[in-house]
Parts: sequence; structure tokens; C-alpha cells
Amino acid sequence: MLKTETPSLQHTELDLYATADLVNAFIDDQQQAVQAARAASGQIAAAVDAAVGRIAAGGRLIYAGAGTSGRLGVLDSVELYPTFSWPKERAIGLLAGGRGAMFEAVEGAEDSREQGAADINALNAGPNDVVLCIAASGSTPYVLGAIEAARKTGALTIGLANNVDAPVAAQAELGITLDTGAEVISGSTRLKAGTAQKIVLNTFSSALMVRLNKVYGNLMVDLKATNAKLIRRTVNLTMLACGVDEASARSALQECDFHVKAAIIMLRKKVNATTAQSLLAATNGSVRAALEK
Repeated sequence: MLKTETPSLQHTELDLYATADLVNAFIDDQQQAVQAARAASGQIAAAVDAAVGRIAAGGRLIYAGAGTSGRLGVLDSVELYPTFSWPKERAIGLLAGGRGAMFEAVEGAEDSREQGAADINALNAGPNDVVLCIAASGSTPYVLGAIEAARKTGALTIGLANNVDAPVAAQAELGITLDTGAEVISGSTRLKAGTAQKIVLNTFSSALMVRLNKVYGNLMVDLKATNAKLIRRTVNLTMLACGVDEASARSALQECDFHVKAAIIMLRKKVNATTAQSLLAATNGSVRAALEK
């Protein structure tokens, strides 16, 4: 039996717990998700290093999964645009059962290896694309079909699984194993198995964006200011990076369409918005390199 399906021996009378003890059992068990991700840090770093060149060359991030795993992939993909101004067409979430499966389970959708392959082929995947294939069990047919099709196109495949020696990790070019073990509620991989997947996806995509010059120091300087909260954040980030007052930060941001990177260059180098954008373009979007020119 897969570890993720094996009944936990720690909480065999879970239904008899007092509410406080029940809550603590769930929370305490989640700590194993962090431990599993930490144990896989070398695999995650290797995946980032393998992906960055392809993505820098114009490739796409493609996430493929079913159920909770697939929804976590979709979540990671949609967060990249507001956080890093990453083009929406270059972060694609494939979910077994289609878009409707995001909100309602589509029974049996994960069992079609052919559909996983078809969904990859429909995207015309190529050598610069990076396909993240996610399955707690590590044997989901939909995900295995996606891996097989993606490898045929030359795309980089990265497999995330929560069981040791799982096919998803073994058949992908790079495997990441998150050994989270048995769940408090037996077989419910939306618990710590899902948490570990979320940690890895966050870590992978964030580290990739740092390598692509989307971050200056530890500041989120390439966000897309799409609402009042994010506009306020651009002001705060510019003030922090440049040591200026709010009026100066807002004035620079208004000149460059609230692009924090450009505002930092404008204020730190005392140049206009056009020059700031030119400096960024000449340094592949690196604020640090642009400041040194």
C-alpha cells in the first residue's frame, strides 16, 4: 500500500478527540510537510537550475495534475502575473477534467493517460517549455500521459510525488519526492501531502523568478499594480529601496506606470523613465546591474 494511503497509527480514535486535541493533531501533522520539502531541497534546486535557461529563452511554465494536486498547480500559475508581472500565456495550468474541475470534482478524469497527453500536445509544447507534473500518489494516469507527451517534445519535465519510487518522479526528467507518509485522515492527500506540494511549487516558481531578475534584494519589484492595495505596495517598496518620502516615490512611479524597477533606477540614478527602462532592457531586467551601469 502507498504511504499516502496507509492508515495512520498515531490517531486511530480521531473521532473521539476533544476539539482542541483534534485541531492540534492536524496542525502538528503539517510539520512533516516542511520536513519533506526540506529533505527534497537539493532536488528542488536542481529543478530551478535546469529550468531557468529554458524559461529565459522564452519557454513556458506548464503545470499538469489532477484533483488537489492539479488545483495547486493552477493556483501557482495564476499567482505569477500579479506577483512578478509574468505573462499569463507563459504560465499554464492543466487540470484533469478541464476548467470546471477547479470548482467541482470530475470523477474519473484523472484515469485517462490519453487526455493528459492530448492536453500537452494541444499546447504545442517545445524544448524551451518546463512541465511540472504533480501527483500525490505518483501514479496518476493523466499526469503520466502528460509526462510522456512532454518528453517527446523535448520539454523539461519535473515530477512531484509524495511516495518514494513513484512513477511520476521516475519517468520525469527530474523527480522531486516529498515523503510525507500517512495522513491523519487516511488517504486524504489534501492534508500534509498537499501542503508539501504547495511549499515546493511556491519555492520553485519564486526561486525561478529571482533568477529571472524579478526581485531586487528581497523586494518584490516587478509586481503588477492591478488594484489599490498593490499600488500602495509599489509606493512602499519604492520608498524602502530608495530611502525617499512618499511624494517622491509616487511622482517617479506615475512617470513609469507604477513599475517599481524603473522607479528605483530613476530615483537612485536621477534619470527619467525612458532612460531607466533602457537601462533595465540592457541588463535583462536586473535592477542591481542597471544601478551599476
